[in-house]
Amino acid sequence: MIHLTGITKSYRLGEQEFPVLHGIDMSVGRGDLVALTGASGSGKSTLMNILGCLDKPNEGRYLLDGQDVASLSEGQLAGERNRRIGFIFQNFHLLPRASAWANVAQPLIYRGISPASRKRAATDALRRVGLDHRLNHKPSELSGGQRQRVAIARALVGSPKLVLADEPTGNLDSHTSSDIMDLLLELNAEGLTLIIVTHEAGVAARCRRVVRLQDGYIVEDSDGKLDHERVLSATSR
Repeated sequence: MIHLTGITKSYRLGEQEFPVLHGIDMSVGRGDLVALTGASGSGKSTLMNILGCLDKPNEGRYLLDGQDVASLSEGQLAGERNRRIGFIFQNFHLLPRASAWANVAQPLIYRGISPASRKRAATDALRRVGLDHRLNHKPSELSGGQRQRVAIARALVGSPKLVLADEPTGNLDSHTSSDIMDLLLELNAEGLTLIIVTHEAGVAARCRRVVRLQDGYIVEDSDGKLDHERVLSATSR
């Protein structure tokens, strides 16, 4: 599903250029479950933004389902995000005055789907995450775990091929975090491709594959073996 080759990314501030990613090579198959880990500043959030078509690399090639992302216009990228990719965020990013079902239905508005069909789809997505009894509740009337379930339902409502979760348990207590991971693992077992950015060792340990970044390099992948060349390059900078 995902194939990255030689991905680099840097940001310019005035006359200075700040490199973030250095020649990232990575592939993710359908139905994979990947944890992206690393210290703050390692580049994992930047990599997630590139994977989600929210940012573009300076160099390298990103194929998403065989489509070269660099060939797409901004409008086409927005369409790819809406149709192919679901997003789950640490801070939920829910509309505070909207009901649970209205929050979940939000991505479908941009597809031109009728209000009645949007509500049906949102209800089905909330049922899938065990919240169909909270359809009309606003975020302030829900617990942190319930708000994250609403966010997960919103990510699923458009039947994406890929879900990117950025610290999905970061604002939750340990018991609720475990429940949310149980749900994500269940969805992955049903065939959903899932990439999770996390700094929590317990969350990463529950993923089938762990990719660790250090100073913009991938220094460890799922087999647990270090890429010594990249480790030396990262630590000598």
